[in-house]
Amino acid sequence: MKFSVVITTYNRVDLLRRAIDSALQQTVPCEVVVVDDCSTDETQSYVKSLGNSVVYHRNEVNQGHSAAVNTGVEKASGDWIKFLDDDDYLDVKCIEQMCEAIALCPDAVICSCIAAQVDSNGVELSSTPKTGPGLAFYIPQTDVHYGMLLELVPFGTPVQVACRRDAFLKTGGWDAQLNTNCDDIDSWIKIAQFGHAIFLNQCLAYRTIWPGAYNQKFSLQQRLNTNILMKEKIYALVDEKHRLQIPSLDDIKNYLKLHWSIVALKQKNLSSFLTILDTSILSISAWKLLLNTVYSRKSQMNNERVNKLVLIES
Repeated sequence: MKFSVVITTYNRVDLLRRAIDSALQQTVPCEVVVVDDCSTDETQSYVKSLGNSVVYHRNEVNQGHSAAVNTGVEKASGDWIKFLDDDDYLDVKCIEQMCEAIALCPDAVICSCIAAQVDSNGVELSSTPKTGPGLAFYIPQTDVHYGMLLELVPFGTPVQVACRRDAFLKTGGWDAQLNTNCDDIDSWIKIAQFGHAIFLNQCLAYRTIWPGAYNQKFSLQQRLNTNILMKEKIYALVDEKHRLQIPSLDDIKNYLKLHWSIVALKQKNLSSFLTILDTSILSISAWKLLLNTVYSRKSQMNNERVNKLVLIES
Protein backbone atom coordinates (compact mmCIF):
# COMPACT_ATOMS: atom_id res chain seq x y z
CA MET A 1 0.00 0.00 0.00
CA LYS A 2 1.12 3.59 -0.59
CA PHE A 3 0.86 6.30 2.06
CA SER A 4 0.55 10.03 1.46
CA VAL A 5 1.32 12.41 4.33
CA VAL A 6 -0.89 15.48 3.89
CA ILE A 7 0.46 18.58 5.66
CA THR A 8 -1.61 21.76 5.81
CA THR A 9 0.07 25.05 6.70
CA TYR A 10 -0.46 28.77 7.08
CA ASN A 11 2.24 31.27 8.10
CA ARG A 12 4.21 28.88 10.34
CA VAL A 13 7.27 28.08 8.26
CA ASP A 14 9.54 27.37 11.24
CA LEU A 15 7.17 24.73 12.57
CA LEU A 16 6.47 23.46 9.06
CA ARG A 17 10.14 22.54 8.58
CA ARG A 18 9.92 20.11 11.49
CA ALA A 19 6.69 18.56 10.21
CA ILE A 20 8.05 18.04 6.70
CA ASP A 21 11.33 16.61 7.99
CA SER A 22 9.42 14.07 10.08
CA ALA A 23 7.50 12.95 6.96
CA LEU A 24 10.55 12.76 4.70
CA GLN A 25 12.49 10.75 7.30
CA GLN A 26 9.95 7.92 7.53
CA THR A 27 11.47 4.43 7.41
CA VAL A 28 8.88 3.52 4.75
CA PRO A 29 8.92 5.80 1.68
CA CYS A 30 5.76 7.87 1.35
CA GLU A 31 4.44 10.78 -0.65
CA VAL A 32 4.52 14.15 1.14
CA VAL A 33 1.83 16.66 0.10
CA VAL A 34 1.99 20.24 1.41
CA VAL A 35 -1.01 22.53 1.06
CA ASP A 36 -0.12 26.18 1.69
CA ASP A 37 -3.25 28.14 2.55
CA CYS A 38 -1.93 31.37 1.00
CA SER A 39 0.85 32.04 3.52
CA THR A 40 2.49 35.47 3.52
CA ASP A 41 5.74 34.36 5.17
CA GLU A 42 8.61 32.35 3.60
CA THR A 43 6.57 29.15 3.28
CA GLN A 44 6.39 29.13 -0.52
CA SER A 45 10.13 29.68 -1.11
CA TYR A 46 11.04 27.09 1.53
CA VAL A 47 8.80 24.32 0.21
CA LYS A 48 9.81 25.00 -3.39
CA SER A 49 13.46 24.68 -2.35
CA LEU A 50 12.72 21.04 -1.49
CA GLY A 51 12.12 20.26 -5.16
CA ASN A 52 10.48 16.98 -6.12
CA SER A 53 10.67 15.53 -2.62
CA VAL A 54 7.26 17.07 -1.88
CA VAL A 55 4.07 17.77 -3.80
CA TYR A 56 3.29 21.46 -3.24
CA HIS A 57 -0.01 23.26 -3.72
CA ARG A 58 -0.64 26.88 -2.83
CA ASN A 59 -4.16 28.26 -2.46
CA GLU A 60 -4.60 31.61 -4.19
CA VAL A 61 -6.73 32.83 -1.28
CA ASN A 62 -6.96 31.65 2.32
CA GLN A 63 -9.68 29.00 2.47
CA GLY A 64 -9.35 27.66 6.00
CA HIS A 65 -8.05 24.45 7.52
CA SER A 66 -10.80 22.06 6.42
CA ALA A 67 -10.68 23.15 2.79
CA ALA A 68 -6.88 22.82 2.84
CA VAL A 69 -7.14 19.24 4.12
CA ASN A 70 -9.64 18.39 1.39
CA THR A 71 -7.34 19.84 -1.25
CA GLY A 72 -4.41 17.85 0.10
CA VAL A 73 -6.32 14.57 -0.09
CA GLU A 74 -7.42 15.37 -3.65
CA LYS A 75 -3.81 16.04 -4.68
CA ALA A 76 -2.51 12.89 -2.95
CA SER A 77 -2.01 9.63 -4.84
CA GLY A 78 -1.65 7.25 -1.89
CA ASP A 79 -4.08 4.51 -0.89
CA TRP A 80 -3.89 5.79 2.68
CA ILE A 81 -3.72 9.37 3.98
CA LYS A 82 -1.71 10.30 7.06
CA PHE A 83 -2.89 13.67 8.37
CA LEU A 84 -0.35 16.12 9.80
CA ASP A 85 -0.80 19.73 10.90
CA ASP A 86 2.21 22.02 10.49
CA ASP A 87 2.81 22.36 14.25
CA ASP A 88 2.90 18.58 14.83
CA TYR A 89 5.33 15.86 13.75
CA LEU A 90 5.71 12.09 13.39
CA ASP A 91 7.96 9.41 14.81
CA VAL A 92 10.20 8.03 12.05
CA LYS A 93 8.47 4.61 12.26
CA CYS A 94 4.89 5.92 12.21
CA ILE A 95 4.06 4.87 8.64
CA GLU A 96 5.96 1.58 8.96
CA GLN A 97 4.04 0.52 12.06
CA MET A 98 0.70 1.56 10.58
CA CYS A 99 1.42 -0.38 7.38
CA GLU A 100 2.17 -3.54 9.37
CA ALA A 101 -1.07 -3.28 11.34
CA ILE A 102 -3.19 -2.50 8.29
CA ALA A 103 -1.76 -5.51 6.45
CA LEU A 104 -3.27 -7.72 9.19
CA CYS A 105 -6.70 -6.10 8.78
CA PRO A 106 -7.09 -5.16 5.09
CA ASP A 107 -10.74 -4.13 5.54
CA ALA A 108 -9.78 -1.34 7.94
CA VAL A 109 -10.49 2.24 6.86
CA ILE A 110 -9.09 4.21 9.81
CA CYS A 111 -6.05 3.80 12.03
CA SER A 112 -4.96 5.70 15.15
CA CYS A 113 -2.00 5.68 17.53
CA ILE A 114 -0.82 7.15 20.83
CA ALA A 115 0.52 10.72 20.66
CA ALA A 116 2.89 12.51 23.01
CA GLN A 117 1.82 16.04 23.82
CA VAL A 118 4.78 18.41 23.76
CA ASP A 119 5.35 22.10 24.39
CA SER A 120 6.73 24.54 21.83
CA ASN A 121 10.28 23.39 22.69
CA GLY A 122 9.48 19.74 22.09
CA VAL A 123 9.45 18.85 25.80
CA GLU A 124 6.95 16.06 26.50
CA LEU A 125 4.07 17.12 28.77
CA SER A 126 1.87 14.02 28.66
CA SER A 127 0.61 11.38 26.28
CA THR A 128 -2.74 10.06 25.17
CA PRO A 129 -3.77 6.86 26.99
CA LYS A 130 -3.45 3.30 25.81
CA THR A 131 -6.64 2.02 24.24
CA GLY A 132 -7.33 -1.68 24.65
CA PRO A 133 -4.92 -4.64 24.82
CA GLY A 134 -1.65 -5.41 23.08
CA LEU A 135 0.43 -3.36 20.67
CA ALA A 136 -2.43 -3.25 18.19
CA PHE A 137 -6.08 -4.20 18.19
CA TYR A 138 -8.91 -4.08 15.73
CA ILE A 139 -12.55 -3.12 16.10
CA PRO A 140 -15.24 -4.32 13.68
CA GLN A 141 -17.20 -1.62 11.92
CA THR A 142 -20.41 -2.57 13.73
CA ASP A 143 -18.79 -1.72 17.07
CA VAL A 144 -16.87 1.45 16.21
CA HIS A 145 -19.61 4.05 16.76
CA TYR A 146 -20.68 2.36 20.00
CA GLY A 147 -17.11 2.75 21.22
CA MET A 148 -16.94 6.37 20.07
CA LEU A 149 -20.23 7.24 21.79
CA LEU A 150 -19.04 5.92 25.16
CA GLU A 151 -15.54 7.39 24.63
CA LEU A 152 -13.94 3.96 24.83
CA VAL A 153 -12.19 4.36 21.47
CA PRO A 154 -11.35 8.01 20.80
CA PHE A 155 -9.44 8.34 17.53
CA GLY A 156 -7.78 11.57 18.59
CA THR A 157 -6.37 14.51 16.65
CA PRO A 158 -5.12 14.47 13.03
CA VAL A 159 -1.51 13.71 13.99
CA GLN A 160 -2.71 10.37 15.43
CA VAL A 161 -4.92 9.33 12.52
CA ALA A 162 -4.62 7.84 9.06
CA CYS A 163 -7.46 6.74 6.82
CA ARG A 164 -8.09 5.11 3.47
CA ARG A 165 -8.29 7.74 0.76
CA ASP A 166 -11.29 6.19 -0.97
CA ALA A 167 -13.28 6.15 2.31
CA PHE A 168 -12.38 9.80 2.92
CA LEU A 169 -13.59 10.78 -0.55
CA LYS A 170 -16.88 8.89 -0.06
CA THR A 171 -17.67 11.11 2.93
CA GLY A 172 -17.24 14.34 0.97
CA GLY A 173 -14.25 15.41 3.06
CA TRP A 174 -13.97 17.74 6.04
CA ASP A 175 -16.82 20.12 6.82
CA ALA A 176 -15.58 23.70 6.33
CA GLN A 177 -18.41 25.03 8.52
CA LEU A 178 -16.80 23.35 11.54
CA ASN A 179 -13.25 24.47 10.58
CA THR A 180 -10.87 23.31 13.36
CA ASN A 181 -13.69 22.85 15.89
CA CYS A 182 -14.19 19.06 15.63
CA ASP A 183 -13.88 19.00 11.83
CA ASP A 184 -11.50 16.08 12.31
CA ILE A 185 -13.81 14.16 14.68
CA ASP A 186 -16.70 14.73 12.30
CA SER A 187 -14.59 13.13 9.56
CA TRP A 188 -13.66 10.09 11.68
CA ILE A 189 -17.35 9.52 12.45
CA LYS A 190 -18.20 9.44 8.74
CA ILE A 191 -15.19 7.38 7.64
CA ALA A 192 -15.96 4.69 10.25
CA GLN A 193 -19.14 3.81 8.35
CA PHE A 194 -17.06 2.08 5.67
CA GLY A 195 -14.86 -0.42 7.52
CA HIS A 196 -12.98 -1.56 10.60
CA ALA A 197 -10.78 0.53 12.90
CA ILE A 198 -7.23 -0.10 14.11
CA PHE A 199 -5.56 1.23 17.26
CA LEU A 200 -1.82 1.13 17.85
CA ASN A 201 -0.68 1.32 21.46
CA GLN A 202 2.60 2.86 20.38
CA CYS A 203 3.63 6.51 20.58
CA LEU A 204 4.14 7.36 16.92
CA ALA A 205 3.13 11.03 16.83
CA TYR A 206 3.80 14.33 18.58
CA ARG A 207 1.20 17.02 19.12
CA THR A 208 2.29 20.53 20.09
CA ILE A 209 0.30 22.22 22.86
CA TRP A 210 0.75 25.97 22.61
CA PRO A 211 -1.32 29.23 22.63
CA GLY A 212 -1.05 29.59 18.84
CA ALA A 213 -2.93 26.37 18.11
CA TYR A 214 -6.03 26.85 15.95
CA ASN A 215 -8.43 25.27 18.43
CA GLN A 216 -7.55 27.75 21.19
CA LYS A 217 -9.78 30.41 19.62
CA PHE A 218 -13.04 28.64 20.49
CA SER A 219 -14.93 29.36 23.69
CA LEU A 220 -15.93 26.56 26.06
CA GLN A 221 -19.57 27.10 25.08
CA GLN A 222 -18.66 26.64 21.40
CA ARG A 223 -16.77 23.46 22.23
CA LEU A 224 -19.73 22.15 24.21
CA ASN A 225 -22.16 22.88 21.38
CA THR A 226 -19.94 21.13 18.86
CA ASN A 227 -19.39 18.16 21.18
CA ILE A 228 -23.16 17.75 21.45
CA LEU A 229 -23.45 17.88 17.66
CA MET A 230 -20.78 15.16 17.31
CA LYS A 231 -22.53 12.92 19.84
CA GLU A 232 -25.81 13.33 17.97
CA LYS A 233 -24.11 12.21 14.76
CA ILE A 234 -22.47 9.23 16.44
CA TYR A 235 -25.69 8.24 18.23
CA ALA A 236 -27.53 7.97 14.91
CA LEU A 237 -24.88 5.54 13.58
CA VAL A 238 -24.62 3.13 16.54
CA ASP A 239 -25.37 -0.38 15.31
CA GLU A 240 -28.71 -1.89 16.32
CA LYS A 241 -27.04 -4.62 18.39
CA HIS A 242 -25.85 -1.97 20.87
CA ARG A 243 -29.04 0.07 21.10
CA LEU A 244 -30.23 -1.47 24.36
CA GLN A 245 -26.83 -0.90 26.01
CA ILE A 246 -26.36 2.81 25.42
CA PRO A 247 -27.60 5.77 27.51
CA SER A 248 -30.28 8.07 26.20
CA LEU A 249 -29.17 11.01 24.08
CA ASP A 250 -30.48 13.41 26.74
CA ASP A 251 -28.28 11.75 29.37
CA ILE A 252 -25.27 12.08 27.09
CA LYS A 253 -25.99 15.78 26.53
CA ASN A 254 -26.27 16.33 30.28
CA TYR A 255 -22.97 14.52 30.79
CA LEU A 256 -21.28 16.86 28.26
CA LYS A 257 -22.70 19.94 29.99
CA LEU A 258 -21.45 18.64 33.31
CA HIS A 259 -18.02 17.88 31.86
CA TRP A 260 -17.56 21.32 30.32
CA SER A 261 -18.85 23.12 33.42
CA ILE A 262 -16.12 21.32 35.40
CA VAL A 263 -13.55 22.32 32.77
CA ALA A 264 -14.68 25.94 33.17
CA LEU A 265 -14.23 25.71 36.94
CA LYS A 266 -10.75 24.24 36.56
CA GLN A 267 -9.84 27.12 34.25
CA LYS A 268 -11.40 29.59 36.71
CA ASN A 269 -13.62 30.77 33.88
CA LEU A 270 -16.66 31.83 35.91
CA SER A 271 -18.56 33.40 32.98
CA SER A 272 -18.37 30.17 30.95
CA PHE A 273 -19.30 28.13 34.01
CA LEU A 274 -22.46 30.20 34.58
CA THR A 275 -23.33 30.04 30.86
CA ILE A 276 -22.98 26.27 30.63
CA LEU A 277 -24.42 25.34 34.02
CA ASP A 278 -28.03 24.15 34.11
CA THR A 279 -30.04 21.29 35.64
CA SER A 280 -27.52 18.78 34.24
CA ILE A 281 -25.61 19.15 37.50
CA LEU A 282 -28.55 17.42 39.21
CA SER A 283 -28.65 14.50 36.77
CA ILE A 284 -27.61 11.24 38.43
CA SER A 285 -27.20 9.63 35.00
CA ALA A 286 -24.86 12.42 33.90
CA TRP A 287 -22.69 11.96 36.99
CA LYS A 288 -22.57 8.19 36.40
CA LEU A 289 -21.41 8.75 32.81
CA LEU A 290 -18.80 11.22 33.98
CA LEU A 291 -17.43 8.87 36.65
CA ASN A 292 -17.43 5.92 34.23
CA THR A 293 -15.49 7.96 31.69
CA VAL A 294 -12.92 9.09 34.25
CA TYR A 295 -12.52 5.55 35.55
CA SER A 296 -12.12 4.09 32.04
CA ARG A 297 -9.44 6.60 31.14
CA LYS A 298 -7.48 6.11 34.36
CA SER A 299 -7.59 2.33 34.09
CA GLN A 300 -6.79 2.43 30.34
CA MET A 301 -10.19 0.97 29.67
CA ASN A 302 -12.13 -1.64 31.58
CA ASN A 303 -11.21 -5.10 30.21
CA GLU A 304 -14.80 -6.35 30.15
CA ARG A 305 -15.88 -3.43 27.95
CA VAL A 306 -12.82 -3.76 25.73
CA ASN A 307 -13.53 -7.42 25.06
CA LYS A 308 -16.88 -6.45 23.55
CA LEU A 309 -15.03 -4.36 20.98
CA VAL A 310 -11.92 -6.31 20.08
CA LEU A 311 -12.01 -8.27 16.83
CA ILE A 312 -8.37 -9.29 16.45
CA GLU A 313 -5.51 -8.81 18.88
CA SER A 314 -1.83 -9.00 17.94
